[in-house]
Amino acid sequence: MPKAELLDPQGKAVAGALARTGRTGFTGVRIGKRFELTVDGPVDDALKAQVQQIAEEILSNSVIEDVVGIHYEQSNVELAEEAAHAAAEHADTGYVAPAGETH
Repeated sequence: MPKAELLDPQGKAVAGALARTGRTGFTGVRIGKRFELTVDGPVDDALKAQVQQIAEEILSNSVIEDVVGIHYEQSNVELAEEAAHAAAEHADTGYVAPAGETH
């Protein structure tokens, strides 16, 4: 994201459009960028540290931008593998879904 002290003309334009179209209650808009990195294997602390370093040193311009968040998510394949593993662990006793989940 652009550093807070820098002007954001794109954000200002979007904020104006929101106001003109009757969408009130927004006090500001900042426009940034997003990168997606895909990895094979588990996301452990070492990988998270490496991703943080890559974001700060390669993917952003530290003079004018801040890295404001890094989000990790599993692929559908990984989620399916976890579900199959959980079902196999409970195969003899019957699988009981955690509260709030249905299967």
